[in-house]
Amino acid sequence: MQRLLRFLACGLMTLATASAFQIPASSTQCVVGTAKDWNTSYVILALWQRDGGGAWKQVGPTWSGRLGRDGLVWGRGMSPAPAGARLKSEGDWRAPAGVFSIGGAWGNDAAIKKKPGQFYRQVTSRDLWVEDPTSKDYNKNVILDHEPSTPWEKKQQMKQDDPAHKIKLFIAHNAAPRIVPGGGSSIFFHIWRADGAKPTAGCTTMQEDKLRWLISNIDPSRNPVYVLLPAAEYQAKRTEWKLP
Repeated sequence: MQRLLRFLACGLMTLATASAFQIPASSTQCVVGTAKDWNTSYVILALWQRDGGGAWKQVGPTWSGRLGRDGLVWGRGMSPAPAGARLKSEGDWRAPAGVFSIGGAWGNDAAIKKKPGQFYRQVTSRDLWVEDPTSKDYNKNVILDHEPSTPWEKKQQMKQDDPAHKIKLFIAHNAAPRIVPGGGSSIFFHIWRADGAKPTAGCTTMQEDKLRWLISNIDPSRNPVYVLLPAAEYQAKRTEWKLP
């Protein structure tokens, strides 16, 4: 877990001014999600990589996913939000837009197919993901030294009996070391519901086989990032931010 936090901290330390931001040169792997507009819950996803020459190349075909029920809103990640823009808040039913470090997987399996160095934890009944903005552990994985007993502990438990959460990959929105209380928590790639018929509360979801393929290809040594934007915003930022 400490290794994961160090990786995410390195990504978040690349925050810059709006006029200077670019995807870091060290980030050679990028998941791109583009939505029709700010208010849709549908997204098209693709995996891109760049090698020595610096040119981005798409890995495999695009695939479909779902976002927050009410669409997108600027998130707290590596990229700056426009001055005065509305930012994601806890319970707003919107997916965070911008550029985010990604990495760290949780699930029910004893082991998963993954790249060397990728953090993975098998979830137990003692695993919490804290969504209470008043807690010092907000938006963190907490592992209890006892079985959950209080109503608060049980409310924060990671879901083991929910098929949509049996495997997930962390999206570092509002993540350590720059966590804003109430700024939104528990943002992951995970399995979609009802074969894609249902939106999310803010996560990015997809078919299980696509998610497992994505997790197996995400390489921590490439400092992978997730770019999620409406299509028009993506095109406007593409050159400036050096997007795929």
